[in-house]
Amino acid sequence: MRNAESKIEWLFINLRWFMLLAVASVLGMEVALSDGTFPTEALILLVVGGVGNLIALIVLLRSAMTGSLRNLLLLLDLLLSLGFIASGGNVKSSLLFISLVPIITTALQVSWVASIVTTGGVVAAYWLITWYQGGIRTNGSLAQSFASAMPYLANGAVLIAAGLAISRIGYRIKQSLITEREEREVRAQHALRIAHQRAGLIFDLASTLSATLNYERVLEAALDISHAGLRQFFADTKDLSQVSLILLFGMDETLYVAKARGISPREEQLRFPARHGVLGEAMRRAEPVVTNGPADDPELNRIVKMRESQQAIAVPLRAGYESYGLLVLGSPEPEIYTADFQDLLVAICNQAVMALQNASLYQNLMEEKDRLVTVEEDARKKLARDLHDGPTQTIAAIAMRLNYIRIVVREDTEEAMRELLQLEELARRTTKEIRQMLFTLRPLILESQGLIAALEQLRQKINETDSLPIHLEADREAEKLLTKDAKGAIFYIVEEAIANVRKHARAHNLWVRISRRGLNVVAEVEDDGQGFDVAALESDYASRGSLGMINLRERAILVKGKTVITSTPGQGTKVTVTVPVDIPEAAATEEPEVLSEV
Repeated sequence: MRNAESKIEWLFINLRWFMLLAVASVLGMEVALSDGTFPTEALILLVVGGVGNLIALIVLLRSAMTGSLRNLLLLLDLLLSLGFIASGGNVKSSLLFISLVPIITTALQVSWVASIVTTGGVVAAYWLITWYQGGIRTNGSLAQSFASAMPYLANGAVLIAAGLAISRIGYRIKQSLITEREEREVRAQHALRIAHQRAGLIFDLASTLSATLNYERVLEAALDISHAGLRQFFADTKDLSQVSLILLFGMDETLYVAKARGISPREEQLRFPARHGVLGEAMRRAEPVVTNGPADDPELNRIVKMRESQQAIAVPLRAGYESYGLLVLGSPEPEIYTADFQDLLVAICNQAVMALQNASLYQNLMEEKDRLVTVEEDARKKLARDLHDGPTQTIAAIAMRLNYIRIVVREDTEEAMRELLQLEELARRTTKEIRQMLFTLRPLILESQGLIAALEQLRQKINETDSLPIHLEADREAEKLLTKDAKGAIFYIVEEAIANVRKHARAHNLWVRISRRGLNVVAEVEDDGQGFDVAALESDYASRGSLGMINLRERAILVKGKTVITSTPGQGTKVTVTVPVDIPEAAATEEPEVLSEV
């Protein structure tokens, strides 16, 4: 409304400036031709008209024009018109055009009827002024009076005709401005309604997604909101049914159907390369793509409902530069996926992607929790086995020997003393085994003195209870490149590998090496034992009820490394752990300091 009124006010102001300039030009030309002086009355009227129009301009620039000021300006226009006609002298017919200003103003501000009344009033005033000034003579014969009045009657008739035309034109202009205002209001209301619908749907989606971290529920909610949005945007559409799919990238970099509505179970097994047609274009452009011929699309036409659809749209599921997949909809109605609905789908996809990220993180955390629980349970079982196979049986043997000593101590003191000596040695050995177990559970020296010191202490403790020679070759400079977590992972992998060698390898020697190779630190545990077939063991590893080899690999993965086990029957086994370093100095070439002990 205000915009339309402003256009009219600007038109009035410019029209007044033009008319005032035209009056000044006409009067100036008449004065120049008659060698007279510029009429004082006309000059006063020009100044008054200019000041009034300047005030109107200032008011319009500062704020909207009020109704009272419009009426005052309309009255000013009317008085200026009559004043110029009355002051024109022998050029009053030339200034008659100035009366068009109040006529136009009345037509645009009031109505075309008021404009016609204004035209009649101006013409009547023009005739009265002319008669008063003696232009129309009534003291002669009727023919003479009519002859003197003819020019003024003709001017009045022209003015009436112009007034009627201007009234009609002004009415059409006013109606056009009113229609433009109404259309603008309708568009604004439609845009506001769309915005309210979009905000409501996005709020519903956000509320639903914030209440769940379930991957499947997130996909279901995205499809539900897209269908709800279609019903709200196109409530009068005959057929609101549509086929909908959420396609996500799989391990083979193709799209699989993660969730769908309106397709068969067989079609849910389809894979889409997303290299051609709508799917490929949406992935390349990273924005919604609409097609009016889904039946001709090289990938979508594999779905029966898509071949029956009139229009389809593919919206990328993206977060930054990472693509998760596509939301694909197909409708039996043409021209249904408008720009407003596309904006809604983009908002839905953005919300869904964030929820998918949260759900994926939650799922990863749950899997990691389950893995840690499994690892902890496996560690408990291992500790239980070690206690059962070692200290428990030794303590049972000690109890049996104590019972034997109690029996023989009265009859054969020397035999009892020999048994006591053996019993003492057995108790000492058991103590060392228990201390070794405690050490492997939490090697404090690893935290205080580092990896190599911990491996050296592990070697010493094993040598106290086992005759297997352990050869330690370690690069102290390589250890400096490892983080605390990496040191802990390597220590536990080496300890687990040594335990396996002692139990199963029947080895004569065992080597533990720590060295640097390029941007990696490599730890190796190698023995000369009987070896085994790695492939055969891994083929039925899950059914063996042990997670030792899995733990070796997973501990390395936790520090972004990897574990490789190589073995051949009769030729020993080597466990190689490679851990990357993340400091620039790792690329420098230095002379390593090597600790070599047997």
